[in-house]
Amino acid sequence: MAVTLKDVATLAGVSVKTVSNVVNGYAFVKPDNRRRVEEALAVTGYRPNVGARNLRRGRTGFLALMVPELSIPYFGELAGLVITAAQRRGWSVLIEQTQGTRARERATLDSLGPHLVDGALVHPEALEAGDFPDLANGIPMVMLGEHAVDVPLDRVAIDNVVAARTAVSHLLSLGRRRIAAIGVNPARGTASLRLEGYRAALADAGLSVVDSLLAPAAKYHRAVGAAAMKDLLALKEPPDAVFCFNDLLAVGALRAAAERGLSVPGDIAIVGFDNTEESAFSLPSLTTIAPDKAAIAEAAIELVHGRLTTGAEGDPREVQPPFSLEVRESTVGVRAG
Repeated sequence: MAVTLKDVATLAGVSVKTVSNVVNGYAFVKPDNRRRVEEALAVTGYRPNVGARNLRRGRTGFLALMVPELSIPYFGELAGLVITAAQRRGWSVLIEQTQGTRARERATLDSLGPHLVDGALVHPEALEAGDFPDLANGIPMVMLGEHAVDVPLDRVAIDNVVAARTAVSHLLSLGRRRIAAIGVNPARGTASLRLEGYRAALADAGLSVVDSLLAPAAKYHRAVGAAAMKDLLALKEPPDAVFCFNDLLAVGALRAAAERGLSVPGDIAIVGFDNTEESAFSLPSLTTIAPDKAAIAEAAIELVHGRLTTGAEGDPREVQPPFSLEVRESTVGVRAG
């Protein structure tokens, strides 16, 4: 016969409700009770009937996650953290990548609804404000990232302007004055915000923006960063520092500097953005802005859960997870000791 919650509760010496709370991932269970329940679950081999449970709740048991490119490490790492956070709430995650095009983003969201998923986490690059009213499809939807449109949806994003300002201020504090920016792209909301932070930091230091030091990037890939760095180094007055709008651009810039025989940070300092795993293992290791990606994932899942359990009514909520500046060798060199 199938093992029941009552069987587990009897073995653990707790109530059926406590077992249910542990199985469903609720946080407010006493540590000792949680331990006893987990041991009883292991001994009995209990497996929840997810399909039946979701049917009783009127839910599918799935969430959707829409990102531009999984090949960009930030989105791959974030997806893994979203899956982990969703599993604690009993959800599986369906992932779709859109390549950041408006058509793919619209098509993805048009396909979603309560028949398929319980909610959606979306990281758009190209959607416009007028696209959103028709896209919710009766499910809770959370925006990830500071997409530059004002829409009435819950949102989770770090402050990209302040983060970029922090990165450039770090370079300024090291005495750098010709600071380039790689990643300028008016079509990308986060790029516009990071450019705003770059401009603000220069203004704080009484410096003007030099247009020739603003390097565009259609894609945020290593090869694009390398090509942009080569163009910057070919200037009559090349930069003495570069702020890259993501880590992949920065890794490409590091490669281009090495090919020119330049010392990093001796000849030119480089800062990235996202604190992906690669940034700690590049040579030199990369100074980068480090968003709390785990907090982003957890907050997004909790917003969807809150909408489902308390109803979808209410004003949009915004969560702003923290970030930090991870200072490494690409700006300060190898530290003694």
